[in-house]
Amino acid sequence: MNNKVDQFLEKSLNWKQEMTLLREIILDNKDLTEDYKWMHPCYTLQGKNVVLIHGFKDYCALLFHKGALLKDPEGILIQQTENVQSARQIRFTGINQIKQQKAIIKDYIKEAVAIQRSGKKVSLKETKDFSFPEELAIKLKEDKDLHNAFYALTPGRQRSYLFYFGQAKQSQTRVSRIEKYVPKILDGKGIDD
Repeated sequence: MNNKVDQFLEKSLNWKQEMTLLREIILDNKDLTEDYKWMHPCYTLQGKNVVLIHGFKDYCALLFHKGALLKDPEGILIQQTENVQSARQIRFTGINQIKQQKAIIKDYIKEAVAIQRSGKKVSLKETKDFSFPEELAIKLKEDKDLHNAFYALTPGRQRSYLFYFGQAKQSQTRVSRIEKYVPKILDGKGIDD
């Protein structure tokens, strides 16, 4: 058990009981190591993330990092948004739901561990598969330093920018988003850095 997870649960105002039970269920799997990442309890296999416990306003959840590879015979895995490629959640709205699904949860955890152990990877969309906003293309063509800096970013950072800029419905909004993030791109940073 990790002291940071103990502190996290002690301070939790919402879902404390549910997250504590989820922790117990996960720790039944002796292959997993309890860690604390992204301000949440995270369970790893040989340093690789397998499952994370997190809470939201309306539910708490288990997030399986390679959830897209799970078979999901119960049909309970949820893709948070259409743009999440790998992770999947099982959501809970009360302690009784977790108690009733305890055996199922253990099976999903066991499968997630087996997937991690096997080395299987989720096939992710490549950067070239994302739409490229015209406004960004123009800006990169006009500014050689920005062009070089953008293409020096990791593919994940490039995708984050492409997605964020492309989500804006109006050209003016896309232009203002691009302008706002030019300094970060020039510094080699991602949207969330």
